Amino acid sequence: MTKTELENRTKEFALCTIEFVRGLPKNAVSQVVGRQLLKAATSVGANYREANRAESRNDFLHKISIVEKEAAETDYWLELLLESSASSEIQIRPLMQESTELLKIFTFIRRTLKTKTQGLLLV
Repeated sequence: MTKTELENRTKEFALCTIEFVRGLPKNAVSQVVGRQLLKAATSVGANYREANRAESRNDFLHKISIVEKEAAETDYWLELLLESSASSEIQIRPLMQESTELLKIFTFIRRTLKTKTQGLLLV
């Protein structure tokens, strides 16, 4: 997958999350958790774009770490919405699946880059 394809994928994920949050019940719990989900999920793509414009390998590593953290936070808010029954499993499962896949991708990128960066320091 290219950088552009992954940027587009994270943007599509953000758009799907926006639509999902729009459909949540209008109560205090759904609104608070939905807002947190929206902030984290849209941050994944925004921070990934920023990482792709990093000024150095270390800057990229730092920014990818932020992307990974936002993806993990997104997973958390989705789990809360599911386990609190604020949303149906049918509605939330596709988002959870994509969120988990994105987290795996960004974790792999960070770990691979960190290993390569540490190898450079040892030479």
